[in-house]
Amino acid sequence: MIERKIIHVDMDAFFASVEQRDNPELRGKPIAVGYDGERGVVSTASYEARKYGVHSAQAMSIAKRRCPNLIVVSGNYYKYKEVSAQIHNIFHDYTDIIEPISLDEAFLDVTNNKKGIELAVDIAKEIKARIKAELNLTASAGVSYNKFLAKIASDYRKPDGLCTVHPDMALDFVAQLPVEKFWGVGPKTAKRMHHIGIFTGADLRKVSLNHLIEVFGKAGPIFYNFSRAIDDRPVITEWVRKSVGCETTFMKDISQKSKLIIELYHITLELVRRIEKADFEGKTLTLKIKYGDFTQITRSVTQRKVLRKKDDILPLAKQLLGVIEYSFDHPIRLMGLSVSKPSEDEITDSEPEWIEGFLDFKD
Repeated sequence: MIERKIIHVDMDAFFASVEQRDNPELRGKPIAVGYDGERGVVSTASYEARKYGVHSAQAMSIAKRRCPNLIVVSGNYYKYKEVSAQIHNIFHDYTDIIEPISLDEAFLDVTNNKKGIELAVDIAKEIKARIKAELNLTASAGVSYNKFLAKIASDYRKPDGLCTVHPDMALDFVAQLPVEKFWGVGPKTAKRMHHIGIFTGADLRKVSLNHLIEVFGKAGPIFYNFSRAIDDRPVITEWVRKSVGCETTFMKDISQKSKLIIELYHITLELVRRIEKADFEGKTLTLKIKYGDFTQITRSVTQRKVLRKKDDILPLAKQLLGVIEYSFDHPIRLMGLSVSKPSEDEITDSEPEWIEGFLDFKD
């Protein structure tokens, strides 16, 4: 069996780096890309800002307190998308087996690459060098025989890093990793792991498959394999959309039902617009709620009917909202709706079953 050669390329502080590249006055200074308002959130922070504890998904107000001289840039998604396309043009000189994860990262399968280069690490070096020379940006890359290891390796020596995990060192590499570094382990999952004595990859490897399934459900087999440096997932070139969604953060937390219904109406209209644009067909509606204390829950329902129009979605959305608990002391900060494609065994003609869930096992 031919050993796969996988590269994970991750741009360094992508949005912020593009802004610093295009505006010399921002170079070497702490900047954050995002909305500079009462409910603004950091999209990306430069490495100069990260030294102060500024990071992505952080409230802009907190970021500015941590870094008083922080420069906030509103950002330009279309420019970042254009630069991302230029990066992918470089990738395509080596392989067409590319799986984009976001604008700033992707997996490349270079097992049989266009240039006939034997070592994947040499391809990674060339790609990094070309991104620097042609686009004046830096990228970090991880190289290994599967996606899990390549992903972790790309984070290992950021920024401008390059790390290779060879097959003969993979088990030792995974064993010393904190579980927080594992793909799919967010704060909530890490806390549950710590509760049962799992702190490193070595600890995780000692736990039986049955017990991992008992505790983590469908993620159990994934964690079991990851702890053994096993990941058979292919690099997928054709991305299939699985959901369409939108959300809004309120300028002020809301606890009044009438105001929430109005917001739900507007979110539904935007969701319908996005469904039409994507020509998407889904049957599962999910309501996402984030409270003022930043705790988050979701409620979902699946039906046989394709959810496409306002009259299909709004009544279900109101029902979902009806089972959400909120009050003056526990107001809602953010609300979102998404439509997704369920598996066949989730479809039912019976009364909807309301469930609490997570966006995915990443927390």
